[in-house]
Amino acid sequence: MAIKAAYMVPHPPLIVPAVGRGGEKDIAETTDAYEQVAMDIARIAPDTIVITSPHSIMYSDYFHISPGTGAVGSFENFGVPQVSFSESYDTEFVSRLEQTLSVNSFPGGTLGERDKALDHGTMVPLYFIRKYYQGGKIIRIGLSGLPLSDHYKLGTYIRQVSEELGRTTVIVASGDLSHKLKDYGPYGFDPAGPVYDEKIMEAAKNADFGGMLQFDEDLLDKSAECGHRSFVIMAGCFDGLDVRANALSHQDITGVGYGICIFEPGTKNEERHFLSAIEDKIKENAMSSSAYVKLARATIDRFVKTKKMLKFPDELPEGLAEELPPEAASDRAGAFVSVHKNGMLRGCIGTIGPVQDSIAEEIINNAVSAVARDPRFAPVREDELGLLEINVDILGKPEYIDGPEKLDVKRYGVIVTCGSKCGLLLPDLEGVDTVEDQINIAMNKGGISPSDNYRLQRFEVIRYK
Repeated sequence: MAIKAAYMVPHPPLIVPAVGRGGEKDIAETTDAYEQVAMDIARIAPDTIVITSPHSIMYSDYFHISPGTGAVGSFENFGVPQVSFSESYDTEFVSRLEQTLSVNSFPGGTLGERDKALDHGTMVPLYFIRKYYQGGKIIRIGLSGLPLSDHYKLGTYIRQVSEELGRTTVIVASGDLSHKLKDYGPYGFDPAGPVYDEKIMEAAKNADFGGMLQFDEDLLDKSAECGHRSFVIMAGCFDGLDVRANALSHQDITGVGYGICIFEPGTKNEERHFLSAIEDKIKENAMSSSAYVKLARATIDRFVKTKKMLKFPDELPEGLAEELPPEAASDRAGAFVSVHKNGMLRGCIGTIGPVQDSIAEEIINNAVSAVARDPRFAPVREDELGLLEINVDILGKPEYIDGPEKLDVKRYGVIVTCGSKCGLLLPDLEGVDTVEDQINIAMNKGGISPSDNYRLQRFEVIRYK
């Protein structure tokens, strides 16, 4: 096993005495645990130290790996430029990792560097590591706005490259926990803050990487955590392995959670392939899904793999023709196909009214558009297919209404029109709790201003999951 250990660590600049100016004493427990981490890394004497940092360059749909031969940085932004670093990158590892991601059509590499300087999410761990160990080149990797499953997948590629190169490697997953633990904290208090900290520390203590992979995105957002995706990349490095966990500390003195844990790989364990387990569950659910969802899934699978459209009815998968209701071929209606991955939207395209000759063809065309033509997302990759959850909405005929009082966010979708401008929102969407929210979102989608002379329509849908 080329990856010898991994470390979940925070990055508060105040833990550096020159920055903290005495304030570091408030988190002495965290400092002591950090020293243990640094000494453990010195004991291993790794060739390569992979640091994942929320404060490195971050894109919504791409993992940035720092390019070049090395980088420098200091705590100048925190008033102490004399605490500085000059680090060499493991260029061979970076090159091989970038090649591996490219071969697998995975969204990551060395493109898009905006700032070469080391960030504090990288330098705080290095401050402790370099006290005890001067060897080893580093790799610096940023996080992304992609689903947790992609972060986990990146971890599997990091491990693959480490093993191919025979590198003695450690993973440093840099990230604070919730920033909403105290009223006086940097972001105030939210009940989600303590909930997140308790859940993540419990998952860390038990090496519950499957649990880390399936944290609710709403909880992550409300708790204002910054390190979860870093931890999930680390978890992916140990896919299919038993892991020994040693939770060293957890503090929330400053209103921000700081957790430190050491993870060491054990023997192979087929029950710890957590992405595969999610795929198996989705596959199991898909077997009992509606015929319209099966049609959308078959369409998406075929198009992503072959770039060819499923022809109706000649190319339907065996048995599906018998499952589809008669109106699938005889009736026409607008339809939306929405695709989610790890609880995050991955694509959604639909038609307000019928465009194709049948409901089935409407679903087929919109399913392809949802995974290949939604301008908000990159096209769906083949390795994502097993993780997709698909909904199909068949729209009823829209009707004009006099005002918002005729709407119900759970029952009706809304269409807002003003001249050639049009915005639509489906009913019963997570996070849309009021009619006002529903109308405002639809107006924003259509580029319609509250001062415009707009009209409202409502419609009902039949949702197939």
